Amino acid sequence: MKFDGRKALRVRMDHKQAVNLMGSDGTWRRSCVLLDVSQSGAKIEVEGTLDVLQAKEFFLLLSSTGLAYRRCELVWIDGTTAGVHFLTADGRKKPPSAAAAQNSTQSK
Repeated sequence: MKFDGRKALRVRMDHKQAVNLMGSDGTWRRSCVLLDVSQSGAKIEVEGTLDVLQAKEFFLLLSSTGLAYRRCELVWIDGTTAGVHFLTADGRKKPPSAAAAQNSTQSK
């Protein structure tokens, strides 16, 4: 489902999905709630102070053990809500069209 003028298909969470943000060096961690997610990014509601989000990169931990995660960067902040963009292994943003093309070739 597309909403809010987004380019990538987003999935809105009907129930609170608890996730964590963690600094790339592991020195800080913040609890948050995943509001929506796509292949290219996510919208989250952060608990606590947002000053640590000024870091260039950090991790969005999708599991309590930290085994499922995405490397990301901050795109915007509005109160306690923030938007993040997922980064690829080489540190560049992955365009939604490239991700869709990759998925279609993998499914063949």
